[in-house]
Parts: sequence; C-alpha cells; structure tokens
Amino acid sequence: MLSRLVKFFSDFLFISALSVLLFSCSGDIPRVSRQDGPPAEQVNVDVIVDAVPQVTTRSKYGNPSSYVVFGERYHVMPSSKGYKERGIASWYGSKFHGRRTSSGEPYDMHAMTAAHKTLPLPTYVKVTNLKNNRQVILKVNDRGPFHEGRIIDLSHTAAIKLGVKGTGTGWVEVEAIDTNSVISPSKMTTRTVSKISEVSGSQSPVPVTLQNKADLYLQIGAFINVKNAYNLRDRLSSAIVAGKVHVSERLINEQKIYRVRIGPVTSTEQAEKLSKTLADKGFQKSQIIIEKRSY
Repeated sequence: MLSRLVKFFSDFLFISALSVLLFSCSGDIPRVSRQDGPPAEQVNVDVIVDAVPQVTTRSKYGNPSSYVVFGERYHVMPSSKGYKERGIASWYGSKFHGRRTSSGEPYDMHAMTAAHKTLPLPTYVKVTNLKNNRQVILKVNDRGPFHEGRIIDLSHTAAIKLGVKGTGTGWVEVEAIDTNSVISPSKMTTRTVSKISEVSGSQSPVPVTLQNKADLYLQIGAFINVKNAYNLRDRLSSAIVAGKVHVSERLINEQKIYRVRIGPVTSTEQAEKLSKTLADKGFQKSQIIIEKRSY
C-alpha cells in the first residue's frame, strides 16, 4: 500500500513538472487576462479621440483562413460588411502593452483599438454600451477574447470611455463600419508631392485628378458625441490655431460622425508642420485628409 502511494505521488509530481515545462516552452500562448490591469500612471482619456475609419489593406499577418486556439478553430470572415452582433465586451491593459498584436502592430492600451476573433484585420467598428448608450469607434487590430460568451476585447481607454472598466465586462453591440463610404486619409510625404508636381506642373498636394475638386485638411479626431467634438475644437483653438479649427458633420452607416479639422490647408508641408506642433502639445492622432468639395 505504501509503495503504491509513493508511486502515485511520484507520478503526480512528474506530470505536474512536465506540464509546467511544456507550458513555459510553448510558442505563442493565446492572450488571456491573467494578472492584467490598468496603467500605473494617470491618463486623461478626454484628449484621446475615436479611431478614424479609413480604407486600408488587409493585414498580411492577421488574416489566415482559420486558426486554432485552445482546441477550437476560428474562421476569419472574408468581409466585415453587414456585421452586427451583441454580446459581452471585456478589456485588456498593461500586461500586453507594447506587445505585437495579431495584425503586426504593437498593442497600445491608450489607443482606440480592440480585439475580435473573426473580423478581418483591420476592421473599424462602432461599439455601443447597451446599458448607458455610450458609443465609440475602434480599430480592430488583434485577436481575442478567447473566453466563452465574449465577443470583443477593448483597449483600456475604450473600456473607460464605454464605462465598462469598473465592472470588467459589459453588454455591448458591435457594428462594422463600411469604409467604402469614407474618404481615406492621405499618407503622402513631401517627396510624393514633389513627384505629383513634376507630372502636373502644380504645387498642389491634391492629386491631379482631384485638383479644383478637393481640399486638404488636417483631421485631429472624429466623434459620435458632438459635445466631445466641440470640446476638442475649443482646446485646439485656445492652444494653437484659433479661428482655423472647425467641426464638420458626416453620415456614415446612418450614424452622424463629428470630425474636428484644421483647414483647408494649402500644402502637405503646412499640414506636417501643424501635425508636429500638435504632437508636441499632446495631440498625437492627426491625419491628412483629402476630401471632395460639395460645390
């Protein structure tokens, strides 16, 4: 009897040690929320704006046809068009800050991003807290959450803005945004503008096919809540460019979006200079936008 007990405990200890070894030596362990938490420093989330929907290319890394986590296979959607779902949202924070996401981008817990198991990466979504009706626009650039019943993992900032940080989870509606109806931000540099000028004989940063039909803006944020948009406009006006900052309204997916912009500006050089000045003052998310005129 004693020998059997000794053998039992010997086998138990061996198996336990082997399990720890296999776990610690495994490759990409799926992201879970053990020992996670908020940032150590205080962050003013009021100055962090919603993600700006734009036309993007699919991530090379984050869109396999399917993948397996914890023995379950997930199939990545070929398109986000028409996606709308209700379920539980959770959030993830400091434990994963700076780590590479499934799309290849580093995770920033202060940015307006999220993780989803099957939406194409990236996808822009409108998330509504069904308890308090707060809404945000997020960029989905990661995979998760791998917990039963949960449909989306929010960044720490998004969780605060939606009012789910304190409870840890919340009942939400997630709806994909059709970026085909959105004017894509320009990623042009001064070098690109020079090439356009060589071809068109013009110093305008707007592509030759849109000259006299479009304007160039520096966009600092986009909001569902109009009050947040005007608060940002007022802070910008007092800080840097009084009289040039304005709020424009656009309807996307039957949802009014309020965009805070500077402009129109005359060149990408002017836009880049303004963007640097804004970044020095804590406004990090400015983007160059080309928009067709309505007249």
